[in-house]
Amino acid sequence: MHFESRSHWSGHLGREMHFNVYGHAGKPVIVFPSSGGSHNEYGDFGMIEACQDFIDRGLVRFYTPDSYDSESWLNLGKSGHDMALAHDAYDRYIVEEFVPLIRYEADWQGPMMATGCSMGAFHTVNFALRHPDLFDVSVALSGVYDARFFTGDYFGDEAIYHNSPIDNLWNQEDSWFLGRYRQNRFIVAVGQGAWEGPHIEDTRRLQAAFEAKSVPGWFDYWGQDVAHDWDWWRVQMPYFLGVLEGEGRL
Repeated sequence: MHFESRSHWSGHLGREMHFNVYGHAGKPVIVFPSSGGSHNEYGDFGMIEACQDFIDRGLVRFYTPDSYDSESWLNLGKSGHDMALAHDAYDRYIVEEFVPLIRYEADWQGPMMATGCSMGAFHTVNFALRHPDLFDVSVALSGVYDARFFTGDYFGDEAIYHNSPIDNLWNQEDSWFLGRYRQNRFIVAVGQGAWEGPHIEDTRRLQAAFEAKSVPGWFDYWGQDVAHDWDWWRVQMPYFLGVLEGEGRL
């Protein structure tokens, strides 16, 4: 398997950002880490090995950037508003710096896939809804989708609202966004076992918002034995990649 461990300077974040590349060809997949995770997390927890067949066959190429959560949603010394502003800087880094780098180096001009587990799932859905022209496939595993999980009640703060998928999707009326949502592939999965309580609730709430807006999405509730853990995410991700391959989306 082709592998690179790299970094580049982010002007938006004012720091060197590390990332790994796994694979030689195929649809680029940006992996958002779990809470505060690094660029090595996806590989360290066996997710790359679990998906290796798809990588080796040139169907997907994984890009695993560092998180910025310690400066945004996990920084308890900041107000919710400042958490959201820090995330917006990370959003600009991904969209204006990281995606163009991938496009250039992979010679890929089409839309990409976003994925992540736990907090990475929150980022996956957030990015897929904010940038449906950049991400036409998203696979979110065991996430929460309400920014209040990090900020508490935000009393209508616009910066937070635009990063709270459950809230802003309910109020989305822009035909440009809704049209693209209805063309894209959203997969949102959650187990019903240990440590999945809040993630089940938010998955149901997100599903209700999708249905209210007539946006197709696959909301997949796994069994009572399926815990909020890497053991299960290593099963889920290759399963969904297999489905996406069968649909001709890879």
